[in-house]
Amino acid sequence: MQKILIVRVSSLGDVVHNMPAIADIRRRYPDAQIDWLVEESFASLVELVHGVRRAIPFSLRRWRKAFASPANWREIGKFKRELAAEKYDLVIDCQGLIKTAWVASWARGPLVGLGNRTDGAGYEWPVRFFYDRRVPIEPRTHVVERTRQLVAAALDLPKPQMTDDIDFGIDTRRATLAVSALGLNLPVPYVVFVHATSRADKQWPEAAWIELGQMLVTRGASIVLPWGSEAERATSEKLAKEFGAAAIVPPKMSLPAVVGLIEGAAATVGVDTGLVHIAAALKRPTVELYNFSTAWRTGGYWSPQVVNLGDASRHPTLSEVKTALAGFGLL
Repeated sequence: MQKILIVRVSSLGDVVHNMPAIADIRRRYPDAQIDWLVEESFASLVELVHGVRRAIPFSLRRWRKAFASPANWREIGKFKRELAAEKYDLVIDCQGLIKTAWVASWARGPLVGLGNRTDGAGYEWPVRFFYDRRVPIEPRTHVVERTRQLVAAALDLPKPQMTDDIDFGIDTRRATLAVSALGLNLPVPYVVFVHATSRADKQWPEAAWIELGQMLVTRGASIVLPWGSEAERATSEKLAKEFGAAAIVPPKMSLPAVVGLIEGAAATVGVDTGLVHIAAALKRPTVELYNFSTAWRTGGYWSPQVVNLGDASRHPTLSEVKTALAGFGLL
């Protein structure tokens, strides 16, 4: 029986894009015991992935804020002891950063990681000193395929193909229960708008959101506007005023509840951010809006239900989004 530790701690979109490697492993080793080391804020999402025995919360962001605290260092010491208590057949660092290679080295088991940087992805060359084995990846490789290829090589399996069935393995039943527990009144059909992003240059114009939402409302759809920060909530509420009673701004939601929300939506429209990548992973009708030429690296290619629009030279237009939604029968 293979006992494997996967290390991919952040960000949300990258955690999502790491998921298909779990299904790949279990196709070859159905009895494998797979643990996943992940930033604590994303642990509840990883727990939804079929085949993950245990999501191990990693708290680096919180530890950094209390670096000098004795209690903080006691917690780190306890974490190291607990991680080292398990003996793994293989530890795979899928992120390729010094922080992830360093923490992965605390685990007991041969450590495998990336041998080089791929285009547009984070990688720090000193990680090579932590790894027992390094796997080179072609520079122009989609993030999903980068992890799948790394894991396959680590297990001495054939190189996976982009034409394979890509399975993110998300337990939508549990996610649906999570959103149901909130008691939201979600009229069907509803469309999820993901307007929020940590980078202003990834945003889509507010006027376009308003016109699109008003058009959907006239067709009988409701608009749901999730948020994660106070600034994002303010934007959601501002947009909601333009849609009247057809708009819903939910309370702050857990990641499992967000998955349930997206699973039940007629479509999700959003900028290049984690929630949109969840929608694509669920293979639900999804329109991804790109202001950069990065769709080849992070956009969904595994389902005709996922439409990627825009690039660095031509930002996505309202007309293109309307055409995509018309293809889903919404306009």
